[in-house]
Amino acid sequence: MADTGLKRELGLMDSAMIVMGSMIGSGIFIVSADIARTVGCSGWLLMVWIITGFITVAAALSYGELAAMMPRAGGQYVYLREAYSPMAGFLYGWTLFLVIQTGTIAAVAVAFAKYTAVLLPWFSENHVLFSAGSFKISAAQVLAIAQIALLTWINLRGLKQGKLVQNVFTSAKIVALACLIVLVLALGRNPDAVSANLRNAWEAVWWKASGSQALSGGMLLAAVGVAMVGSLFASDAWNNITFTAGEVSEPQRNIPLSLVLGTAAVTALYVLANVASLAALPVSGSPDALDAVGRGMQFAVNDRVTTAAVSFFGAKAEMLLALLIMVSTFGCNNGLILAGARVYYAMAQDGLFFKKVGELNRNAVPGAALKLQALWAGALCLSGTYGDLLDYVIFAVLIFYALTVVGIFLLRKKRPDAPRPYKAWGYPWLPGFYVVAASAICLDLLVFKPKYTWPGVIIVLLGIPVYFAWSRCRTLGLEKP
Repeated sequence: MADTGLKRELGLMDSAMIVMGSMIGSGIFIVSADIARTVGCSGWLLMVWIITGFITVAAALSYGELAAMMPRAGGQYVYLREAYSPMAGFLYGWTLFLVIQTGTIAAVAVAFAKYTAVLLPWFSENHVLFSAGSFKISAAQVLAIAQIALLTWINLRGLKQGKLVQNVFTSAKIVALACLIVLVLALGRNPDAVSANLRNAWEAVWWKASGSQALSGGMLLAAVGVAMVGSLFASDAWNNITFTAGEVSEPQRNIPLSLVLGTAAVTALYVLANVASLAALPVSGSPDALDAVGRGMQFAVNDRVTTAAVSFFGAKAEMLLALLIMVSTFGCNNGLILAGARVYYAMAQDGLFFKKVGELNRNAVPGAALKLQALWAGALCLSGTYGDLLDYVIFAVLIFYALTVVGIFLLRKKRPDAPRPYKAWGYPWLPGFYVVAASAICLDLLVFKPKYTWPGVIIVLLGIPVYFAWSRCRTLGLEKP
């Protein structure tokens, strides 16, 4: 199809909905259980979410300068390319396609299927439709792939259709989550849980299978860093709006504003959701307890803290939460699918990805990029490895974020006269804070979760020979078809 050019049809509200919708998936409903096991008290559990929110907003404020300076499709890929080199941009795009974006799409799709099974048990992961040796295909995997295919088809029809789905589902889940918070605070408040959480608010304890460990000093800081892996994942994908920069109207204004407003709003919702959970459940509990209060946040069944918090609804609680998470994950995946394809499109435009991926279809969207993304995400759904892959790349994701923010400092020196409609708020202190904080978390993960760091580094490094091979093909005029 002829490349008719990207259309700038995303306004401020549309952009903010992509930020918020891509951030809010299933993470907020489950990761607090692991955080509770790691820090063991209400005060530090809330601090983990507050610190995560502050770091995320700091990054968003910093990215605003780059987004306003270079409002082009590809976003973070472009920033890394311009601040460092084409190889730096490629390594980010390579990791994004191989694991970060597609792995997240697969994980969110499977989460959608899991919670659909609460309402329609036929879609259970235990319902195996095909089996050949150790390889199995479940009804949940089929539904996950169907969700990806449906959302890809919608986005292939044009940006207007994609943003309509995004706006409707993001609005619905924000309203539903806000109502849920109010309901728990109004009807589900448990005086005993509140008393226990206030009494032991700062008595941090790291619960491990080998036993519990009281935390203080350096070990407390280390535990907070490890606990933030979950909250950072739940707060990730806020940068997806930068991928669509070539389709945002008044990008110098709307992208920075949507980044700040979207991340701040989601941070507030996340903190309030945890306050509501703490009003209904104690942090500490026993894995052998028979009810939700006895198990506490630490040992909520299947880590479904929010389900436990609304147990006052009785048997309807799980169904209510399942419906909310279905809406949440559907809208989340739409944003991820819409935005991710624009990065591969930008890479192909630079000759660093399949040539066809750099073309637009008759609806002025990167059709080949959307299809290729769907195929790989679907393959990850079948492989069942997406969860491990996402664990492996959190280290790499933080490194890329930190490098991108460092790019603000580099570009101010390299291109001091370049137009900057928006300048990073708090420069140089706030961007500097983000770089230090992200680097500290990475060091913490290297020490305490090495099995989740080195595989991510290896995935990134594998892109180096691929980059040189692709560059060689381009030089010889042998670009991939």
